[in-house]
Amino acid sequence: MKLKLILICFIGTLFSMQAQTSVKPSILENSGIISGKITDKKTNEPLPYVNIVVKENNKVITGGITSDKGTFQIKNLALKDYTVEIQFMGYKTITKSAKLTEDRNINFNTIALEEDAVQLAGVEVVSEKSTIVQKIDRKIINVGKDLISAGATAGEIMNNIPSVSVDPQTNAISLRGNSNVRILIDGKPTNMDAAQILQQIPSASIKQIELITNPSAKYNPEGMSGIINIVLNKNSKLGFNRSINNGVTFGKTPKVNSSLDLNYRSGKFNFYGNYGFNHGKNANYGFIKSFETNKENLQKFEFNNKNTSHLAKLGFDFYINEKNTFSFYTNQSFFLGNGFGSTDVDYVNNSNIDKLQLFDNVNDDHSQTYNFDYKLNFKKEGHNLELEVNYNKSDSPEDAVYTNYNKTTGVLINSFNNDVETLGKSTIVNLDYVNPLTETIKLELGLESRNDNTDNSLFKDNAFGSAFTYDRSLYSAYATLGKQWKKWNFQVGARLEQYDVEAIFKKDGEADSKFEDDILSLYPSTFITYNPSDNNSFNLSFSRRVDRPSISQVNPIREWSTPTIDSEGNPDLIPQFTNSFELNYTRKTKIGSITSGIFYRRIEDEITRVIFTNPEDTNKQILSYDNFENNDAYGVEVSGNLDFKKWWSANISLDAYKKKVKGTIENTPGNFEFITVNATTFNTRISNTFKATKDLRFQLSGMYRGRDISLQFLREPMWKMDFGTSYNILKGSGTISARFSDIFNTMHFAFNGDRPYKANGQFNWESQSVYVGFNYRFGSGKNKAIQRKQRDKNETQGSGGLL
Repeated sequence: MKLKLILICFIGTLFSMQAQTSVKPSILENSGIISGKITDKKTNEPLPYVNIVVKENNKVITGGITSDKGTFQIKNLALKDYTVEIQFMGYKTITKSAKLTEDRNINFNTIALEEDAVQLAGVEVVSEKSTIVQKIDRKIINVGKDLISAGATAGEIMNNIPSVSVDPQTNAISLRGNSNVRILIDGKPTNMDAAQILQQIPSASIKQIELITNPSAKYNPEGMSGIINIVLNKNSKLGFNRSINNGVTFGKTPKVNSSLDLNYRSGKFNFYGNYGFNHGKNANYGFIKSFETNKENLQKFEFNNKNTSHLAKLGFDFYINEKNTFSFYTNQSFFLGNGFGSTDVDYVNNSNIDKLQLFDNVNDDHSQTYNFDYKLNFKKEGHNLELEVNYNKSDSPEDAVYTNYNKTTGVLINSFNNDVETLGKSTIVNLDYVNPLTETIKLELGLESRNDNTDNSLFKDNAFGSAFTYDRSLYSAYATLGKQWKKWNFQVGARLEQYDVEAIFKKDGEADSKFEDDILSLYPSTFITYNPSDNNSFNLSFSRRVDRPSISQVNPIREWSTPTIDSEGNPDLIPQFTNSFELNYTRKTKIGSITSGIFYRRIEDEITRVIFTNPEDTNKQILSYDNFENNDAYGVEVSGNLDFKKWWSANISLDAYKKKVKGTIENTPGNFEFITVNATTFNTRISNTFKATKDLRFQLSGMYRGRDISLQFLREPMWKMDFGTSYNILKGSGTISARFSDIFNTMHFAFNGDRPYKANGQFNWESQSVYVGFNYRFGSGKNKAIQRKQRDKNETQGSGGLL
């Protein structure tokens, strides 16, 4: 109720302010008007949403856009001499002189715009090479054909993105060596598991990837290492336009992927959509050698999964008039997975029974998102109010059958069925207000309400086993103020957030276990940018962030099980907080741009994976999560987007991280000890593009991921090399791509562990594969120069000055 009252008062105040200021220009007497109509030179049809820019001495004074009938009228101009520019993507810019000192009412009548063949040639065509843009609070990777060719899904191309690592086996994602990262789709959270998201999104449907390592106070502070925002294609071209992508990956078995992007733009409406389909079988295998006293054994694993996924996005924009826009879209995700696996446990000591476990499961997941957005533009350029409502619902049932045999005799030990049901709902309401107070000062205010609910239940052999309900609510308000002063840009902000959580765990035969938390926190952020020249830019930033335990981390219901290990959450986890500092430098050279940076993090109550002996069964271990001591992490990053020759360009990145990890773990079975570990990780990537001819391209890429140390495990280094090629056909509208991944078959996961007992192992997947794909783009339209929603890309206002 308090939040509703605040929202009502906030909106009422803003409209009251607008009502008071909107009458002032009407009483101006010494003012002039510039008007006219814009049409297409060839068709004579009116052009709506054309940019009209009014300048005085090359300085932008005001402006507007044309109506649906192609007309414009700019009022309340001082009686001076102006230059008027008519700008529209795909057309040549026209400049007109307007001398209001001679005539108070200047009508240009009809102005016909001529198509710009150079601009039209590049409209909505995927660039050959991905580009990296460094902004005040993020790094933006505009996805080109080289990245699309690097993989069929989002998970595969992520491994070619600076600072990002994806486990090829589990699709677990990390940013700057830390898995506490928030994944957004089009700037919105989802209840879907991040690993599943990366498997389902086709690479051809991705427009850009944003790495927001130090988000401002405007954005939710979750994610210690920051935010990865995946922006899907959303066209706004006139007429009907489409793009089709099909591909096949050949590993041990073939896997198909397809995607379709459509848009239709006419008058006040823009309809768009994309659809992605993935289907195929995936084979994984591995082993673990355990040297636990009297329980030494060799475990062999084989997993075969047949997955089918559908991901669709449909939406529209309704441009009510020049000041009001209403938008809606929905994401629908369907995933069907059939998995079969076996675990073979062979003990060295014959007193232990050798076991064989067969595992068969079916996952049938459906996730749906509905997003509504209304944006009101006030008269002043950049002055707007935006209300957004986002609703997400997911249903993830799993039916699993475990069968255990005595491997020596072949006698059945036991067999049981697990039915797991997970229902999730999330509702987010955002209200954002932006006001450029002056030409160099910008104010942003906002409110957010977020409610999440998850119900999880486990039935064993159709009998109730356990249930877990997790409800959390977040109410927040933020304010940021930006100032531009000469070559400096400053932005300060703070977000006040109230966090409430209630959870209850019910287990057959046990008393209910309840958990509650109530935290009020302040999250400040500061950004300072200095641009001594066009070729040099420095950026210093600070933000405080939080990682609240996810449902999978706190859910005590088992996630998966083997004869020796059960994976489950820890309901006693508490949030971890991080103070993050960054310093970045970007240098533009004749051959491209190079960005280098350093960062430091202070982490409080860090959440980390841990393994310990099951107190109810000493022959098994539990893989779970725990809060460790306060830890420090710091690192350095360098990335370059370079053109060495006209025929050779490359994206290069390297990073090194050092962290001190402290915590109490099980050192030997049943014995716990406080441990401190210093770990250093080094990663590097290079992606080369060679232009043999105008239409023929070759790509050669490689990556190396150094070893990583945790309190209990050491992950061995990983590396691979890929080779690809692409050829444009059909006058550039079509592209044939091919890729040979992991040429030397070197990519696998290997580890060594000493706690709570000595162990080592290795897991392999279909890393070595061949991909063949075809992309075809066709349509009849030209781009509209329309204003996109800020939050649709999760994009900040930048430097704090007027853009």
